[in-house]
Amino acid sequence: MTNGAGGVLRILRFLAAQPHPLPASRIAATVGLPRSTVYRLLATLRAEGFVVHLADDRAWGLGVTAYEVGSGYTRQAPLQRLARQSMARLVDTVGESAHLAVLYGRDVVYVIEERATGRPSLVTDVGVRLPAHLTASGRAMLAALPPAQVRALFPDRSAFVHRADAGPATPSALRAVLAETRQRGHAREDGEITPGFASVAAAVLDHNGHPVASVAVTYPGDTLVDPDDLARPVISTAAALSRRLGAP
Repeated sequence: MTNGAGGVLRILRFLAAQPHPLPASRIAATVGLPRSTVYRLLATLRAEGFVVHLADDRAWGLGVTAYEVGSGYTRQAPLQRLARQSMARLVDTVGESAHLAVLYGRDVVYVIEERATGRPSLVTDVGVRLPAHLTASGRAMLAALPPAQVRALFPDRSAFVHRADAGPATPSALRAVLAETRQRGHAREDGEITPGFASVAAAVLDHNGHPVASVAVTYPGDTLVDPDDLARPVISTAAALSRRLGAP
């Protein structure tokens, strides 16, 4: 069992609990499997996208498929049930439309939209997918991921989708955006998805400190709204949801 499905699950469970990728020798020593077995299982997981090998670091980390599986659980409703009332209260507080999104590979998928009274419909309807690097929702989650995971998702220029000729188009440009996001404490986007509209967002973390969703508010970009004023209730809502998920 440890050489097959059981070994695979032990490796994935161990990697999911780590803050950064690790060398195969460390993985083998911790999960209690022979190095040869661990290398063979890692090669299988890599072929299916569950892990990535970071050659420069000589380390292994979770891949895109692992995040898709994790976000699939989120999309099946537990988080929506927890978040719906909080999202409604956020809309009442700020008077702008709010949404909850999850990361799906290089995209975000919107799972809740709470539209404010009198506000126009947005492209962030439930089920819509948009490029994560261009949205405030995606940037909030990407900024909370280990840098190695972001490199695995966006290894080169070919990984970047262009929309309205705006937003980061290279790994270095994305790193700069995410560094600014972490320093500011929340993510922003202004006209990069829909001209004339801007958004602020904050990540929702699980018990391992991994981003499982993001809370965002979208507002007309030509208003005199201070993004920091909107960010405070957004951050508060995301933090409250994170605590309910057992975030540290």
